[in-house]
Order: sequence, then C-alpha cells, then structure tokens
Amino acid sequence: MHVIGLKFDPMPQSDWLWRSPPNWPDPPVGWRPPAGWRPPPEWPAAPDGWSFRQAAGIADWELERPTAPVVLADGPARQNLVWETRFVMVAFLLPAVSSAALLLAQHVSGVGNITRFPVVIAGHPVTNMVVGILRYLPVAAVAPLALLLLARTGQSSSVLGLGIPRFKQDIWPGLGLAAMSFGAEIPVAIVLSPLLAHNSTMVNKISVGDVPSYYVIWGIAMSAITAIAEEVLVNGYLMTRLNQLGWTPRSALILSLGLRTSYHVYYGLGFLLTIPFGYFVTRSFQKHRRLNRPIAAHFLSDAVLFTIAILA
Repeated sequence: MHVIGLKFDPMPQSDWLWRSPPNWPDPPVGWRPPAGWRPPPEWPAAPDGWSFRQAAGIADWELERPTAPVVLADGPARQNLVWETRFVMVAFLLPAVSSAALLLAQHVSGVGNITRFPVVIAGHPVTNMVVGILRYLPVAAVAPLALLLLARTGQSSSVLGLGIPRFKQDIWPGLGLAAMSFGAEIPVAIVLSPLLAHNSTMVNKISVGDVPSYYVIWGIAMSAITAIAEEVLVNGYLMTRLNQLGWTPRSALILSLGLRTSYHVYYGLGFLLTIPFGYFVTRSFQKHRRLNRPIAAHFLSDAVLFTIAILA
C-alpha cells in the first residue's frame, strides 16, 4: 500500500499548509485522509499551540493558527475587558480567600478539628463521600464562565490547549512540572525547618483524619476539581487577559503568584511551599499555551499526595 506523505511549508502572509514533499506523487483526485489520520512521528512536528484540520475542498491538511491575544487600544472595549477581568477574579478569589482566612483563624485560635474530609452525614461514610464531592464542586463554578468569556474574544478551548489530554504533549510534561516543583520545594522546606522547629503553630497541617481507604475517590475528585478551577482561572483566563491588556510576562507572573498564595494562607508559613509550583505551571502556560499541562501537573501532584495520606 502506497502512503501519501505531506509536510508543512511556511507561506508568507498566510497560514501554514500541508503539501506533498518534493518528488512525491500528489494524492489521487478526491483523496481524503481517513478519520483520525495524523502525520507519522518522523514528519516535522506542528508548532506549539497549533492543531490539525482538513482544508475544505482539497486533499491537503493545514495547521490551524491559534488566535493570538490582541492588545486592545485605550477606549471602552479595553475598559470593559479590565472590569470583566476584575469581576471574574473576585468571583473566584473571594470565596477561596475567605475560606482560607477562616481556616487560618481556626488554627491560630485552636478551635475545632480541621480535616480534609469533613463529616456532613454522620454514620454513612459512602453517602458522606458523595455529598462531600458535590459540596466541593462550587470551587470550579466560575471556570465555565471564564471559558465562555474567553471564547467570545476568540480564545477557544483548542487555542488555550484545553481538551482531551495526550500523554506526550500533556501528561508527560505535567509529570515533569510536578517533579520540578517538588524538587524546588525541598530547599524552601529546609530553610523553614529551623524556624518551624521552635514554633510548629506557624504551619497549619490539615489532616485527612481516620477515613476509609475508598476515600481516595474523594481525594481524586477534589484534586481534579481544584486543578481545573485554579489553572483555568489563574492561567487560562488571567494570563490571557493580562496579555491582551498589554502586561509584560514578568508582571503577569508576579500577580498570578500573589493571587495563588492568597488562597493558600491557611497553610500558615507553609504557603511558601506553593510558590515553586505556581511559578513552573505559569511559565509553562506562558511559553507553550497548553492549559492541559498545568492541569495535569496540578491534578497529579494533589492526587498523589491525597492517595499517600489516605492509604499510608
């Protein structure tokens, strides 16, 4: 069976188009690649953020260029986008920061036994798990709204690199981000350890409590909800909007790290350990524009920690 080969060549002032390599026969008239067809591994890789689509009416495949954020000029459109960004982030941050501050106050005052898996329905652990997962879902309530608002300005899910994760493009890099973050947290923990040895109350260690092993399901669900909510809002939405508003990557990175730490203050000084992770996943999105990678890194990191804490 003869296989038709295609490659991409840059076309000035136009999109990229997949054409037959030199000295290769053109595809038969009316030929179309089969459903699910992708170029083989030995062909040049598509640039980051681009995706394949079949060009209408021809036997070529073209690369779909992601919609680049447009810096808005001064005027009503820019001002509306500024206020939209503020409202969306307040809607996301206000409940999270308020909850974090309350947990920190409870820890400092010594009130209550704070656990990751609170008892909502006593005596029915399975029902309590299901209700607990449903109770946690509002954490991600603003994420669909943020994605809709981005889509209205041209940044669809495919442009953001959000969709069904692929192992080589998303999961494997996500594992790398999680590993780098963990490695960077070790020096921070070493620096903090002498201080915490004399005042352990400066760190709030929230336990999982004595729960059944199947509560791993609850932990995994919480990991997925948290990863999607935080990365969609802090990376996908905020980084895109700040880019559109003309912020420099460094300024946007600093703001994002400040916002991430704000809703982790319930850890006490332990919130400093969240900074390396926030740095790596934000830089990853700024560079590659693939939201799947930060989500994968966040989910894998939290899910592993939950699993170890519950089963250990």
